[in-house]
Amino acid sequence: MTACPSRIAAMDVLRGFAVMGILWMNISAFALPESAYINPMAVGPLSWGDRLFWLVSFLFFDGKMRALFSMLFGASMLLLIDREEMAGRNGLRAQLIRTGWLFIFGLAHYMLLWSGDILMNYALVGLAALLFIRKEPLSLLKWAFLCFFAHFLICAAFVLNLYGWAYAAMAPDAPIHIREGFAQFTGSFINPNDPAIRQEIATYRSGFGTILAHHVDVYARNWWWTFLFTAFDTLGFMLMGMAMLKGRFLTGRWQGGQYWRTARHCFLIGLPPMAALAAWLALRDFPALPTLGIALAWSFPFRIPLAVGWAALLLWLFSRYENLRLMTAIARTGRLALSNYLGTSLIMCAIFYGWGFGRFAQIRPAALPVLVFCAWLAMLIWSTAWLSRFAIGPMEWLWRSLARGQPQRIRNSS
Repeated sequence: MTACPSRIAAMDVLRGFAVMGILWMNISAFALPESAYINPMAVGPLSWGDRLFWLVSFLFFDGKMRALFSMLFGASMLLLIDREEMAGRNGLRAQLIRTGWLFIFGLAHYMLLWSGDILMNYALVGLAALLFIRKEPLSLLKWAFLCFFAHFLICAAFVLNLYGWAYAAMAPDAPIHIREGFAQFTGSFINPNDPAIRQEIATYRSGFGTILAHHVDVYARNWWWTFLFTAFDTLGFMLMGMAMLKGRFLTGRWQGGQYWRTARHCFLIGLPPMAALAAWLALRDFPALPTLGIALAWSFPFRIPLAVGWAALLLWLFSRYENLRLMTAIARTGRLALSNYLGTSLIMCAIFYGWGFGRFAQIRPAALPVLVFCAWLAMLIWSTAWLSRFAIGPMEWLWRSLARGQPQRIRNSS
């Protein structure tokens, strides 16, 4: 590998935008029943504002921000290993230790705060990604698309199995337990009075102990399925990020025109079919099974070019406005990505869960962007203020100190 500077400003900007964009999607999972993340009808009849929030989320954020974050995680693995080896240390060993601590952070995050954690997934998938660190960019891209294909097959098989269940439930001679089971399943996505949704609301309006017990139970029952449905696409984007770093795409060293053409082509490929899927769902008021199928499987192929398009668009903007104060603030937010990710979980859980202000399922989707914009502003301000005195974020410092077995410098040299 070729030595790279310890910080690449273009990647910090991408990381900052990604951690901010992830909050746009995660806000639904913080504030509303889990089903509302898939189907907006889980909160009841939708206003035009609710529909607009869903449309913006579906077209521009859903899956794309996590993909962008995964690309950057894969690229950062290469940078860390390279930096450790340049310092005469074992880069692979250092990454394994960091991965172990990241899993512990993720497990604590999942249990104590929010069950939508991605850190554990990154830690486990990151172990597999280590097998590919010496491969050339073209080989990495080939493996990435094999992973994407595997992810699509898993999701498509699951959705088609659900359609088989629906067909069996609609048969004239269908057993009552099959009919009732399928009705309960679909109701949990489109009926706000469904018992499963009501129980979830009651749980998250309860105290810390009840929520912790719920998270332990959900993790014990679902961790394997959650990993299965996220591992291959995460690995694919990590490998794509490695290829993009080795090809200097992520470093911001391409010409601005190259980034612009890449962004334009990617959005032209991905956005029209996504818009068509969105229109089809909206015109039919989000039927349960088609909405689930599109969310899990049928929209996935178009997320890939859109994720690359976002990266290219942001890097084009970086090439033109690198010295803009907003760009600098976004880069600083990216330097504190772990602290910002965990910090937003703490704040949002305090707003919505019963151990805090208890506003779970009390705010309509149309109002959620207000919270997101406030959180974005807070992230930009506090990240800038923190880095004026300190070299790295508090969680980044803890992670690095634990990985190296001794406290690391946190204050700026000045």
